[in-house]
Amino acid sequence: MRILFKPLQSAPGAAPGIEHDEIASLPTSSEPAHITCVDYSASNVSVQEIANLSDFLNHHRPEWSAVRWINVDGLSDMGAIHALATKYDLHPLAIEDMLHTTQRPKAEPYGGEETEMQARLFIITRRPFILDGRLQHSQVSIFLGHKTVLTFQEAPSEVWDPVRQRLKSKGSRLRGSDASFLAYTLLDAIIDRCFPILEFFGDRAEELETQILENAQRGTINEIHQFKRDLLLLRWAIWPMREVVSSLKRDENECVSDNTRIYLSDLYDHVIQIIDIIETYREIASDLTETYMSSISNRMNEVMKVLTLIGTIFIPLTFLAGVYGMNFHYFPELDQPWAYPAFWIICVLLAMVMLLLFRRRSWL
Repeated sequence: MRILFKPLQSAPGAAPGIEHDEIASLPTSSEPAHITCVDYSASNVSVQEIANLSDFLNHHRPEWSAVRWINVDGLSDMGAIHALATKYDLHPLAIEDMLHTTQRPKAEPYGGEETEMQARLFIITRRPFILDGRLQHSQVSIFLGHKTVLTFQEAPSEVWDPVRQRLKSKGSRLRGSDASFLAYTLLDAIIDRCFPILEFFGDRAEELETQILENAQRGTINEIHQFKRDLLLLRWAIWPMREVVSSLKRDENECVSDNTRIYLSDLYDHVIQIIDIIETYREIASDLTETYMSSISNRMNEVMKVLTLIGTIFIPLTFLAGVYGMNFHYFPELDQPWAYPAFWIICVLLAMVMLLLFRRRSWL
């Protein structure tokens, strides 16, 4: 996956926020952002790819449109961001957080009746995904108004595909609800994507456990540590969502309807469930480390036991060989023809007696 935008770095002591007229001076690229717009109501829906943003913003939305959803894939087109920020009166602090793509999930209200700005609810969430067997994540920014929802992603993804399919279904609950219900649906789509990731981690934990018990290698501990780092990254991305959803459900905001708050309770339960599973997998990862160390220790003990038994068996044999290897002229049995085979018979019998003794004492 190619990230189209490099996170911005604010200069020390710079003023907070990014004003609308400052957006055009930010670093940009020649690759335009991919922008789509969905207008819908209970009876109609319109989906369009926006090639010319200026012309699109100069036209009024259809009269039948109850909710407008504009999605922007890619944060490198500062011209498009400037146009949208000006048209929908986005707060400078929210723009700054949107462009600094290392934010933790949060929800902040801007504007309202007591200010000159339109009421907007700004939500940041993280979208985790698996790429080449590794956990990755990207930032998703959501601006919620009374009848408009704007979403900004770092790069294109298929996370919104189920939502678009639901919008095309006539009679769906989403089509008959307000903009805040759409924002809830978008958050729910991101949270639901976590369950396949957790299933992937569950399978990975079983594979590591089998590998440890059957044939633990030196590289296994590195795989366990990578597994623990991925879980920590997933926890960092999901844990703050508990407070985000809780604040959306708890705090009064003119952009969030009472009907949406009911569904936010279900979303909160899903987040708690995911957090519980993550904590369980983290405990399993710690157990895997202990199991690996125990497996390596047991293997080392087996090796040392075998070597010790071999050394113990050869101690008396070495003693006999040393005695019979002394060059004395008057030595018993040296002149007897049966002396040499008798020596080997004694050595073999002694080794067998020691092995039998070890086995009876369960040392073997």
